[in-house]
Amino acid sequence: MFNVGKIAIIGDGSWATAIAKMIVSHTHHIGWYVRRADRIEDFKRIGHNPAYLSNARFDVGEIFFSNDITEIANQYNTLVFVTPSTYLKGLLKNLKSPLKDKFIVTAIKGIIPDENLVCSEYFHQVYQVPYQNLACIGGPSHAEEVAQNCLTYLTIASHDLVKARTLTQVLNSDYIRTKVSTDIIGIEYSSVLKNIYAIAAGICNGLEYGDNFQAVLMSNAIQEMNRFLTATYPCDRCIYDSVYLGDLLVTGYSKFSRNRTFGMMIGKGYSVKGAQIEMEMIAEGYYGTKCMKEINRHTHVKMLILDAVYDILYNRIDPSTEIKLLADVFR
Repeated sequence: MFNVGKIAIIGDGSWATAIAKMIVSHTHHIGWYVRRADRIEDFKRIGHNPAYLSNARFDVGEIFFSNDITEIANQYNTLVFVTPSTYLKGLLKNLKSPLKDKFIVTAIKGIIPDENLVCSEYFHQVYQVPYQNLACIGGPSHAEEVAQNCLTYLTIASHDLVKARTLTQVLNSDYIRTKVSTDIIGIEYSSVLKNIYAIAAGICNGLEYGDNFQAVLMSNAIQEMNRFLTATYPCDRCIYDSVYLGDLLVTGYSKFSRNRTFGMMIGKGYSVKGAQIEMEMIAEGYYGTKCMKEINRHTHVKMLILDAVYDILYNRIDPSTEIKLLADVFR
């Protein structure tokens, strides 16, 4: 039986906090990389993350905090990365310890800019981590609901199902249910795409399209996602499983979805920069849109929603004009 050993969280946002909450309730010890030393001191003093999910309380005696990623990597066997994808490359440049013998878990729902790789591909190609030592955590899962102990279903994907099943044992609880999969890259790409489609849903909401059209948009989005995954990473997957369709729906409809919120602001007339400043949080789908557009220039999959979101965000096409053109081709 595989032993995950000592587990550390890399990142200090809302989803990192929710995952830390799940894991430490089983292990009663985690390492936690937090970038800012002042935030670590505040965390220790008040017993919760000072910036995110303040209702998630921790026994800080069960946590070893550090703002030195090398220190964390040296002391822990399993590293759960939960940072924005745009920051991962820069963060890892500070690492002075090899990763190839670690069990690397990614809970990052984004893609590495410039590299145009999902996180498991990036760790494999750049840091020589074998695919058997890689896993990802897929949704549908909003951190805010996990913090409130709402019933949540997660999928743990790895090429090594023994390791995936072992990881589920430190996540399962009376409100967390898990299943396993071998479709690690497919799940990571679906996580990128659902953020893009959530931006589209938000734009339509900002333009005051109703629920009827939103349903048609989501129906077309899951078909588009399936076309891309089938063309680029074919395997025996069911696109209607919760980790694909469910994650798409919750991200496209939920009030907690920052990508939907970002899109809604664009639909209401905010500029991209204005929406980003107003939100003060990263909408992964903004960066994912550019990366996926570049990837699809080589794969040539029919992706009309991706194209429309790209034109709105990067070519500054008027949202009402672009969505009307998109609506005319939906069925």
